[in-house]
Amino acid sequence: SPPGLLLLTSFLLHVKEDHASPTRLVCDNRLIQKYIVEAKDMEKRVGQCQALPALSCPAVLPLVDFTFQQWKSKSNETKRREILCDLALLVGAAAGAQGQVSDECGARQLSQLYRHANSFFLLLQTFSWEAGHWEPSCSPHSMEQTHITSIFLTYRKLVQGKLRFFFHDLAKVLCK
Repeated sequence: SPPGLLLLTSFLLHVKEDHASPTRLVCDNRLIQKYIVEAKDMEKRVGQCQALPALSCPAVLPLVDFTFQQWKSKSNETKRREILCDLALLVGAAAGAQGQVSDECGARQLSQLYRHANSFFLLLQTFSWEAGHWEPSCSPHSMEQTHITSIFLTYRKLVQGKLRFFFHDLAKVLCK
């Protein structure tokens, strides 16, 4: 995926140049705006696919809504871990749904969403402010959905909400 690969490549280049500093990636607000637009486009395109079937095995999706006050009170590391948990569920939901969708249009959109969500997942694993690594044993609040479009809605809300605000918070610290 050129966009997902672009994000990861751009990040890795900055890590090499800046000795593990994601500064340039976080400081350019246009990048997260680009991913918000792409998330909206994917959601719109999957809605235009012909007769997508209900998922026989429901997708487990994170509940990504939050209040701004709650968000502000969390440390960047807590935010990062929360987003990683959300992304882990989304990546799993997209992968599971891919196996259930034979429609070319739906399969193509799910594949793109999977690549984008997985790129963010890999990227955020490289950030860390506390000792220890992210453990995949988190249990975010979740719901089961049988509509493929719900996966795209959840991804868009995550990128537009938590990820955008997380990048904004990081920019305050890293971009001087």
